Amino acid sequence: MSKTAPNPADLLTGLAQSLASGAIRTIDLTHTLDPDFPVIILPPEFGQCARFRMEEICAYDHRGPGWKWNNFTCGEHTGTHFDAPMHWVSGRDLPNNSVDTIPVDKFVGPVCVIDCSDGAAKDEDFELTPEIIIAWEKEHGRIPEDSWVLMRTDWSKRRGEAYLNMREDGPHSPGPTPDAMRLLVEERGIRGFGTETVGTDAGQGVHYTPPYPAHYILHGAGRYGLQCLNNLDQLPPTGAMLVSAPLKIKQGTGSPLRVMALVANGGASS
Repeated sequence: MSKTAPNPADLLTGLAQSLASGAIRTIDLTHTLDPDFPVIILPPEFGQCARFRMEEICAYDHRGPGWKWNNFTCGEHTGTHFDAPMHWVSGRDLPNNSVDTIPVDKFVGPVCVIDCSDGAAKDEDFELTPEIIIAWEKEHGRIPEDSWVLMRTDWSKRRGEAYLNMREDGPHSPGPTPDAMRLLVEERGIRGFGTETVGTDAGQGVHYTPPYPAHYILHGAGRYGLQCLNNLDQLPPTGAMLVSAPLKIKQGTGSPLRVMALVANGGASS
């Protein structure tokens, strides 16, 4: 006997009721944009990403007696932000490679969280490897195709200089190896990869082959990146839904955004 397919309208009604009742929680995975939040620092011969800046236009005064508003400026890759494929040279010639041309259904989707926080606490250059991914799958199941994968390191709890963690040889922070990215992109077909650090790559990612493998492999395959995420310790390994819609900037290579996760109440990991 065949089962009757659920009515899509009923599914949306059920979602709305679950959100209203608290059965599904909305978790904010975003840092507050302010002038003090660190941005990536490149070697001085390269152009640099701008920090967030805000300028008051008026505040219920002679410049505008009935309203308050501000101008703000920042780089596309400032704060919690989204990377489109055209951000990297490997994705520059792909179709739909800018934030304004990515299909909007790609901004909502399932997410898997790989907890690397213990390793990152012991080693600032901790690597996400294929072995770690496969061990995670043995416990939680195979990573579904077209899902987001987030690397939890608890790096988001750092502040100021400790967040970028600069040394004489550049930044030091955890990230994925090239083989890990090939596994996720080429064998699992993920939608995108996200981190709590300032980039999707390790701080010393320039020394891999290819350099900065998360950027190179992800964007060369038309996939997406999220970085400077927050509160990943509140997400379960599987079962959450990620909402991550960047600003619709014409030919934008990325965008600051508000990233949220929908989680069944009681589903957070420890």
